[in-house]
Amino acid sequence: MPRKCHPTIRRVIDTPLRVGESPTWDARTGDLWFVDILAPAVLCLRHNGRVDRFDMPALIGSLALCDSGRILVALQTGVHLFDPQTQTLSLLCDPDGGRPDSRLNDGKVGPDGHFWVGTRDEGVPQTGNGRLYRVSPDGTFTEVLRGLNTSNGLAWSADGRTMFHSDSSQQFLQSFDFDPATGGIGPARRLTDFTNAEGRPDGAATDLDSFYWSAGVIGGKLNRIAPDGTITEVYQLPLSGPTMPCFGGPDLKTLFITTLYRAEDGTVEDGTIIAFDVDVAGVPVARFPL
Repeated sequence: MPRKCHPTIRRVIDTPLRVGESPTWDARTGDLWFVDILAPAVLCLRHNGRVDRFDMPALIGSLALCDSGRILVALQTGVHLFDPQTQTLSLLCDPDGGRPDSRLNDGKVGPDGHFWVGTRDEGVPQTGNGRLYRVSPDGTFTEVLRGLNTSNGLAWSADGRTMFHSDSSQQFLQSFDFDPATGGIGPARRLTDFTNAEGRPDGAATDLDSFYWSAGVIGGKLNRIAPDGTITEVYQLPLSGPTMPCFGGPDLKTLFITTLYRAEDGTVEDGTIIAFDVDVAGVPVARFPL
């Protein structure tokens, strides 16, 4: 049985979010970047506590930091480079090509220096049109996976040789052998299937022990999962809609977790960001080399 944990959390922003996602720690500045999918907007919690907001022209699924200080943003209209100084957008590529009932969702830079970004099937009912793409710095891209409903939960082990990936709608976690030099992946290994009570697997992060931390949206949980798929610890959170964790702070031992707006049984929760401290450091997330 997994160990049950009740962390002492703190709320780190007052700005209400609709669907907070993609928290990303900037170790150079001590800033925390994140998105509000439906606003749609890129936001940044500065090290001095100020929250900057940059409105986007289309739904945004995720972001990544670039070497240049720009921000890579996954919009419904494609993958763009955003310059916070000039507040300008430039299109890098549109891997999804404007497919109907689809939008870019969770994305992260892998150990291979490429941006891995999946899509969400927006059809009702979903039909499995989700994809996972690998985007190169020169704007070329390849389709890596298909047959998904909601591609999510991208994260890599500490040695960069295992890639984790989930499907929030089909409620499973899988892993792949990963080649950091080429970005090649091996066959999928089905690790864990989830119930609503355990929390649908949403965004995720990994720690230096290569354990996978999965936001259990709806269930209000953060699940720490061993490399073989065993849930070893369950952190019960005071908000029911956690969407994604990331490790931050000077020692990468602070977990920041985005949440979403929920209204159920007369109770309303605004989306926000909460944080708590842990004993193990996280795996640093790579920057996009542009």
